[in-house]
Amino acid sequence: MPDDPAGRIVVVLDLDGVTDKAGLMDRCARDLALPDWFGRNWDALADCLADPALWPEGSEERGLLVVVRGWRTYAETRPEEWQVAEEIFAEATDRGPGLFVTLGLGASSERPPDQPG
Repeated sequence: MPDDPAGRIVVVLDLDGVTDKAGLMDRCARDLALPDWFGRNWDALADCLADPALWPEGSEERGLLVVVRGWRTYAETRPEEWQVAEEIFAEATDRGPGLFVTLGLGASSERPPDQPG
């Protein structure tokens, strides 16, 4: 798990290989350790991200940083779905203090980064 200079708990949402909404929801459930009752739909994802009781231990006090990596293939394959996902991530970040969702640079560990350096 990467370190965060601000001291927040960091969780990586790894979307390598995800090409559809079902895959995105499965990765969110796995990587964000969402409860079994997670409905695997947009509203359920928004609700889970907004509920600090579902964040990893210590996140409510320290804050939570979700780093989304390997997202470009999904964004290119399903741009309409990815736009909804981005909106949900942005709204979750805007809802209040404590949660920040950011997109990692580069597509995946197998491909070169999108930007130099």
